[in-house]
Amino acid sequence: MADINDQSTRRDFIHVASVSAAALGAACVAWPLIDQMNPAADTLALSTTEFDVSGVQEGMSVTVVWRGKPVFVRHRTKAEIEEASAVELSELPDPQKDADRTPRPEILVLLGVCTHLGCVPLGQKATDPKGEWGGWFCPCHGSHYDTSGRIRKGPAPTNLVIPPYKYISDDVIKIG
Repeated sequence: MADINDQSTRRDFIHVASVSAAALGAACVAWPLIDQMNPAADTLALSTTEFDVSGVQEGMSVTVVWRGKPVFVRHRTKAEIEEASAVELSELPDPQKDADRTPRPEILVLLGVCTHLGCVPLGQKATDPKGEWGGWFCPCHGSHYDTSGRIRKGPAPTNLVIPPYKYISDDVIKIG
């Protein structure tokens, strides 16, 4: 005849095994439901953009797309850098030093979206109007930006935004 302690041990084992199997089953059912909430591969691919700045000649501007938005990459001339650095912060509606806006003064990277109503400012093409300070001009409401992307005149409340980016080599930046 079986001992009473032997019966309780079997019963405990059956309970532990049943709970373990139920937990494993629940995890197997929950995993696909949770995993489908992750961003799609095409969305993740758009989260960062790499761009080789070595092809951007001095004085030239290029537009790169990141997250569906234009990013302005400008190789500034020495005159543009000096002019942007010489501006008194008291003259700016949104004071910010030029040196704080870019790790390398010759390459300026900006989100190409006006901070007033989200228009795309002109100034990337050689034939575009660049505003009174030689940077960018938003014709929708008349915002003027300087060669550092700082607001100088018009209704835009803040400077053009600097997107998160870093140099992953001497000539390649990773935006995002």
